[in-house]
Amino acid sequence: MAQPMHLTDNDFNTTIESGKVVLVDFWAAWCGPCRAIAPIIEDLAGEYEGRAAIAKVDVDNNPRVAMEYGIRSIPSLLIFKGGRVVDTIVGAVPKNYITERLDAQLN
Repeated sequence: MAQPMHLTDNDFNTTIESGKVVLVDFWAAWCGPCRAIAPIIEDLAGEYEGRAAIAKVDVDNNPRVAMEYGIRSIPSLLIFKGGRVVDTIVGAVPKNYITERLDAQLN
């Protein structure tokens, strides 16, 4: 099964500018809510394989990207389309909430 991509400050822009819809989970190892939604993000990587890219950014190790997108609370999920942010989800939310928002960008 597909796994989420792990993006860094160095490869972030290349991935989001790929033309695909990309869901990016901004997280940190010490964040309890981030750990709570991690299995959902992993599931989405398999379910959306070939339709959307699912990625994660560790904000502690990649502060430039987190700062560039104004990440103040984690987990923060940003949905990119055509290299631009088209939706933002903040906090640990149910899987169906994420899939509804992601599906809206795929249609």
